Amino acid sequence: MKTALSAIALLCISSFATADQVSKQASDIEPQVIEWRRHFHQHPELSNREFETAKYIEKYLRGLGLEVQTGVAHTGVVAILDSGKPGPVVALRADMDGLPVKEQNDLPFRSKATSEYNGNPVSVMHACGHDTHMAMLMGAAKILTDMKSQLSGKVKFVFQPAEEGAPVGEKGGAELMVAEGVMKGVDVVFGLHISSNTDVGTVEYRHGGIMAAVDPYKIVIKGKQAHGAYPWLSVDPVVTAAQVVMGLQTIVSRELPLIDEAAVITVGAIHGGNRTNIIPNEVELLGTIRTLDQDMRETLHAAVHRKATHIAQSMRAEAEVSLPYGDSYPITYNDPALMDKMLPTLHRTAGEGKVAEVKAVTGAEDFSFFQKEVPGLYLFVGGKPLDLPEDQAPAHHTPEFKIDESGMKLGVELLTNLTIDYMQKAK
Repeated sequence: MKTALSAIALLCISSFATADQVSKQASDIEPQVIEWRRHFHQHPELSNREFETAKYIEKYLRGLGLEVQTGVAHTGVVAILDSGKPGPVVALRADMDGLPVKEQNDLPFRSKATSEYNGNPVSVMHACGHDTHMAMLMGAAKILTDMKSQLSGKVKFVFQPAEEGAPVGEKGGAELMVAEGVMKGVDVVFGLHISSNTDVGTVEYRHGGIMAAVDPYKIVIKGKQAHGAYPWLSVDPVVTAAQVVMGLQTIVSRELPLIDEAAVITVGAIHGGNRTNIIPNEVELLGTIRTLDQDMRETLHAAVHRKATHIAQSMRAEAEVSLPYGDSYPITYNDPALMDKMLPTLHRTAGEGKVAEVKAVTGAEDFSFFQKEVPGLYLFVGGKPLDLPEDQAPAHHTPEFKIDESGMKLGVELLTNLTIDYMQKAK
């Protein structure tokens, strides 16, 4: 017993000493992390087009002496740090792509980049913080490389393209990385997302589902065209579509146990007809489904098909349901046992009162594809200035988006400490 207690005490002392070392190194490298972030912010690139971003990252990682692979899932970069000692393989992930958004803020390093999106000229901006994610992972790569002698196992640094979704007709993102074998041999994966409405210096987590599965759908209502003055001669797909839209809203409110988890079904677009006096042959509905529980996800899918087809039938029309329609993402699911195991690392790194368990959000993340392969944790790191009210914080995916760069230091420390602590606990 005495020997066991002594071993635990030594591990605790070692962990705190390592955390202090990591904190100091993170402070030392913080100016460079900010410099990297600003470079990425000024030079954003769209999904599957992160060519210059990848070159910049590759050059840095090779300079650290790491084994580097490029062209993964089109433009992704993967690097390996091998300690030379037996132990687990820990994957750390950062996303790389910007968005087709024109930046509108007062940052001196704001983006003026332009590109083409789905055949149209667009402005490009890092409007979701992926620039900070890359910079934080580069900082963690530097510290972990410097601390190589204290590691046991391997670290896989995964710089992932196309988190926001591949262009139409292309594959990409985490799903393609998994298909190309990036998760083979990996024991655990950690990822972070900066949050513009969460205080700097804080970290948020959740056991289980933290972000929703996303399933886009299309419903085509087919009727019979007629003159608008004689609607009785038609099978009206417009009126049918209106009833389908209202019927879909009752699925969540009347068929799902919302006291367990949240769910959303949204109709985002309706297309049909071209004149005031013609009832068209068909109407198209496009929308998205968000769920945080797999059973509820399956129930909702079946209900959408049932509601649409039966309502259409009652109106003498037909409904063709495509679900999913396009790319679906699984639930971003934090393995509960892993969360319990690593929670002390969060508290020790951020400090008392700086760690909070939060409710899930119905946004989605393709990090979930990595978590389907191996246990993983996805965490939110604060990027809001302390003196800025939360309701005034610029939202993600908007032209005004910006974050407090001082929040990145905690992200660097978290990625580093999660890696070291997981390796120590695996001994």
